Amino acid sequence: MALDRRSFGLAAAGIAASRLLSTPALAQGGVSGPLVLYTSQLEPDAAQTVEAFRARHPGVTVEWIRAGTGQIMTRLRAEIAAGQPRPDVLLLADSLTFEGLRAEGRLRPSPEVKLGGTPAGQVDAARGYFATKLITTGIVHHTRAPFVPKTWTDLLDPRARNQVAMPSPAVSGAAAIHVTALVQNPALGWSYVEKLVAHGVQARGGNGPVMQAVAGAERAFGIAIDYLPIREAAKGAPVRFVFPEDGVSAITEPAAILSTTRNAPAAIAFIDFLLSREGQALASRQGFLPIDPEVAPPAGFPDPKSIRIMPLDAARAAAEQAEILRRFAALTSG
Repeated sequence: MALDRRSFGLAAAGIAASRLLSTPALAQGGVSGPLVLYTSQLEPDAAQTVEAFRARHPGVTVEWIRAGTGQIMTRLRAEIAAGQPRPDVLLLADSLTFEGLRAEGRLRPSPEVKLGGTPAGQVDAARGYFATKLITTGIVHHTRAPFVPKTWTDLLDPRARNQVAMPSPAVSGAAAIHVTALVQNPALGWSYVEKLVAHGVQARGGNGPVMQAVAGAERAFGIAIDYLPIREAAKGAPVRFVFPEDGVSAITEPAAILSTTRNAPAAIAFIDFLLSREGQALASRQGFLPIDPEVAPPAGFPDPKSIRIMPLDAARAAAEQAEILRRFAALTSG
């Protein structure tokens, strides 16, 4: 699923996007050997994550390939069809991807993973995949917008008619989860989505075009992921991000160990690191909300404990996703 992150081809560019990091140092705690990671993290973030992990576990050599979640899954599907899935660990955008893999028996249940400060509500009961951060979807507005929205229903204000842009859920994975969270929310549901469309909301590809529309004052309001407007506002862009009082949707960039892993101890250690205070502090320095609410957020973010997350039944969302995308497309094309 596209998340408006830089995408690298998995042929020639995929070779450039992979790294083999090694060291003669002895492993800590007996964890050693090769580990293959497929990730949708931004390339600099992936490099930092691998380097920080290897500083803790120098006996593990890590080969990593970075691309968008959709590209990673295309590659993985081809490997599975050939009977040769390569990755030990997947670190990808959203839970729906992992729900599909779980249904196919592709994930290794890993109760050994140390959850750190992960809130109970973000823990997969089957321990098949593990949330590593929060990337929320809320409301961005131009500093000269006619009002500052506080809730999702504020976007139905007459002053917001034809003034709201959003990413297309057919393009953005975060947007697909956002629409699904709205639909599953009994206080909003399809009724709200239909009213929003009737009010003139415009779907514009990914989150980047939404940011451009709001920053350029082409639209007063946008529905977008948090870190883009927060970063741009810090650079002087005339935008502000709002965490609606009635909740934000969130993708959690989960990590999971494949059932075909060749090095389960190293894979477990890698996810342990992601969820440790050190790993969570790294995520914060990279500009993302840590999944652990006790870890200080990046500059410009509120206290994570003050952010309300809309509930999402991931298994139900995975089962209904195709129909939700179809219905949303029918609404916006009509």
